[in-house]
Amino acid sequence: MGSGPAPFSDIGKRTKDLLTKDYNFDHKFILSIPSSTGVGLTATGLKRDQIFVGDISTVYKSGSTTVDVKIDTYSNVSTKVTINNALPSTKAAFSFNVPDQRSGKLDVQYLHHHAAINSSIGLNPAPLLELAAAFGNKDLALGGEVGFDTASASFTKYNAGISFNKPDFSAALILADKGQTLKTSYVHSVNSPSVSEVAAELTHRFSTYENSFSFGSAHVVDPFTVVKTRFSDNGKVAMLCQREWRPKSHITVSAEYDSKAMSAGPKLGLALALKP
Repeated sequence: MGSGPAPFSDIGKRTKDLLTKDYNFDHKFILSIPSSTGVGLTATGLKRDQIFVGDISTVYKSGSTTVDVKIDTYSNVSTKVTINNALPSTKAAFSFNVPDQRSGKLDVQYLHHHAAINSSIGLNPAPLLELAAAFGNKDLALGGEVGFDTASASFTKYNAGISFNKPDFSAALILADKGQTLKTSYVHSVNSPSVSEVAAELTHRFSTYENSFSFGSAHVVDPFTVVKTRFSDNGKVAMLCQREWRPKSHITVSAEYDSKAMSAGPKLGLALALKP
């Protein structure tokens, strides 16, 4: 991408990642086994209440082509074939699920010095069409996205956004939910005496005149430990501690307390990711 803008989906992503990424209130296990032959294997398990779900995926890379096959506990098989530089600055991906015969989809991404364009079309008689574009550069980007369902001849989404990014901060303004929701977000990084970030997101819904907000922080305690916090206007407080106990392997403990549901008790989660 270089000096070009990030895809439209990345507008506000830095703030969203700080507020939501790695928070998990279930029991999760991930085992990744890389290979020098170009074949990688990843097994994922998730226990939620008394239900356990999981999947096994394998990735094969050869030149500019990547094949990703995933099988879950319900015997669903999803396959994705990605070709980088099929045309200059273009990436194409073909995906489908078995046994869903209508799940075929073609995604194309084009990255330019002043534009990032993503398109998607369902490979069935009545496809869902999606187009997203961002224009500008790595510092300032303006974009939008639209989705159209040919089966119902109706728009499924149309959103717009603008972002301003610098190494130490990022601000974004997004008009979402077909123009019914306005989101503004900001994240700022402080590098003294250690790396810390603070972020806030404010949401206004025009139809109900409701406002909501969340703010949080991330603090690098040492090169192997990160602590995150999150506070929301709905009375929920969350905290996360992630420790890398060996290269590319980490354990994450999360907790959330809802002050409006004191009788329910706090939610606790544990995630373990291993990579030999």
